[in-house]
Amino acid sequence: MPATASRGLLARLTVAWIFGIAGLLAYNWWVLAPLKPGLMTSPSELFSNLEVNGQPYATVMQHLDLLSGLLLLVAFTAAGSGSILGGRREWLAMMVFAVAGSLGGLFPEVCADGINARCRSLEWRFQLPVSQYVHDAAGIVEFGAITVALLLAFRRTRGGQARTARIYRNLVRAALVAYPLLGLAYLVNRLGGVMEAVFFVGFTVMAATQIIERTEVAGRRAARQAASGIRTPRRAG
Repeated sequence: MPATASRGLLARLTVAWIFGIAGLLAYNWWVLAPLKPGLMTSPSELFSNLEVNGQPYATVMQHLDLLSGLLLLVAFTAAGSGSILGGRREWLAMMVFAVAGSLGGLFPEVCADGINARCRSLEWRFQLPVSQYVHDAAGIVEFGAITVALLLAFRRTRGGQARTARIYRNLVRAALVAYPLLGLAYLVNRLGGVMEAVFFVGFTVMAATQIIERTEVAGRRAARQAASGIRTPRRAG
C-alpha cells in the first residue's frame, strides 16, 4: 500500500513539473515581443497593449495568457495545498494568481492605454467596454495575489538557510525597490513596459520556486513512504 501511494505521489509531482514548466514558458511569451521589429513602438508600451484585438499576434498572445494560467492551475493543484507545512495560504494565493492570469487573456484590452492618450482618458472616465476593466482588475489581482504569496513565504521561511528561503528574501528585497518604481512608471506614463518585464521575471522566479519547494518536500515524503514499504528479510534459522 505505501508503494502504491508513493507511485501516485510521484505521478502527481511529474504532472506538477511538466505543467509548471509549460505554464511558465507560455507566461513568458513577452520575451519574444521586443525581438520582433516594429511590434513594440515604445518602452512605455505595456505588454498587454499588444493583445488589443487587431494588433499583430494579438490572438496568439491572448491564448498564451489563458493557457499559462490554466497550466499553472494544474501544476499547483498537482503540487498540493498541504505539501508544505503552513503553506496552504501561499498555495491559495498562487491559485488566485493563475486564475487572474487566465482572465487577463480571456478579456483583453480594447485599446492601448499605455501609448494612446485618448484611450487612457476614456478609461479613466469609464467609457470603454467592460473587457478593458475586467482585464485591468485581473492584472491588479494577479499582482496582488503573487505578492501576498511572496510575503507569506517570506514569513514562513524567515531565518532559514535553504535555497528557497534565500530566494524569497531576495525577491522581497527586489519588490521593495521595484514596486515604487512601477507606481512611478504608471503615474508618469514612462517605461511601463520595462517595469512590467522586471515584474514578470520576478513572478516567474516566485512561481518556479513555489513549485520546486512543494515538489521537493512531497518528493522526500514519497521516498520515505517507499522506504517504509520495503520489508527487511528475515535471517535464515
